[in-house]
Amino acid sequence: MRSVLPVLLALGLTVYCVVSIAQADAGEVRALPRWGWLLAVIYLPLVGAAAYLHAGRPVAGVPGPPTPPGRPPGPKGPDDDVEFLRGI
Repeated sequence: MRSVLPVLLALGLTVYCVVSIAQADAGEVRALPRWGWLLAVIYLPLVGAAAYLHAGRPVAGVPGPPTPPGRPPGPKGPDDDVEFLRGI
């Protein structure tokens, strides 16, 4: 029964990392491309997951790739839209 807990923890950590990699934007993942991190996490569950969490996971507060020139920025929320706030 005690040997089940480490296996469940490793499985949970692997699933968490795979979901995190799948949800992250391709430009935000650091050090390796997303497919590289997926291979590392799946084939080396503990080592790959620890490496991804340390070196590959997107950093909060660090902006992603810049918007290409000639392309409008993404949508704003209502609290960021000056025209919407004036109309309240």
